[in-house]
Amino acid sequence: MHNPIALQEIIEKAISQISYPNQPKKLYDPIQYIMNLGGKRIRPILVLMSAELFNDNLTPVIDAALAIETFHNFTLIHDDIMDNAPLRRGEKTVHEIWGTNNAILSGDVMMVEANKHLAKLDSAVLKDALETFNTTAQGVCEGQQLDMEFEQRDDVTIAEYIEMIRLKTAVLLGGAMKLGAQVAGANAQQTELIYQYGESLGIAFQLQDDILDVYGNPEKFGKQVGGDIIANKKTFLMLTALQLISPEEKKEMFKNYATEAEKIKHVTELYNKYKIEELANKEAERYIQIANHSLNSLPVLEERKVELKQLTQQLLNRSY
Repeated sequence: MHNPIALQEIIEKAISQISYPNQPKKLYDPIQYIMNLGGKRIRPILVLMSAELFNDNLTPVIDAALAIETFHNFTLIHDDIMDNAPLRRGEKTVHEIWGTNNAILSGDVMMVEANKHLAKLDSAVLKDALETFNTTAQGVCEGQQLDMEFEQRDDVTIAEYIEMIRLKTAVLLGGAMKLGAQVAGANAQQTELIYQYGESLGIAFQLQDDILDVYGNPEKFGKQVGGDIIANKKTFLMLTALQLISPEEKKEMFKNYATEAEKIKHVTELYNKYKIEELANKEAERYIQIANHSLNSLPVLEERKVELKQLTQQLLNRSY
């Protein structure tokens, strides 16, 4: 069994060995660029960790992990365009360097590259792997669409928000783990349990992100604290608060403030008044319990689950 650091090294080596065509340079250079920007490689690591629950041989699973990482980075290129984001992992985004049209086209080709990785899988698992990958990819796109639509709506419910983050974030974790299990030879019951684990973990992870955006330490969290408040983003915290605050407080929440810092301070005070952080933590904990139940129900040796449980704890214990 490998620990996450060892698996990350395996992923980095595999990425470094990918050979893209030399021409047209403006099509393939952006792909090389974003694939080598680094990151934690959580999704491909989860592919490999899931596979190791069932099989010690990781070689047949590498291309499945590369497919997931390529797809993930494809979504980042397009997300950055939609958000007009100037930076990704501390460096210029693809569209800032090569322009929007080139970035869109390079992202499209990354979807092709992801499928080329999948095509290398053993024929015995290829059909199921393709179904899992395509269902996952479609779900992520549906989640992104819902997220954009929510920006124009004032009647988003908490249930709708949970479904949106399930699609946009959680299905990719669940799909990555199901894919790893399938390639490693797991049966249908096992792959369903590991999918449920990954999906529930993904929802908990996003809810924690919502909390850390308000209450996190920016140096440890790696993002601007209060960004969601400034953008009036419909997070679990905001939607929960809107159910509890008075009409007068609702007007205060959305009024024009002199500074962003003033708005963050005022909205955070409202959250504190109604114990919104506590309610959000309870919801995240509920999904963690669902995830743990699925993992505990998985009929494999407990010793094979140790590294996965430790990684889960690390992901969910990100520092405030």
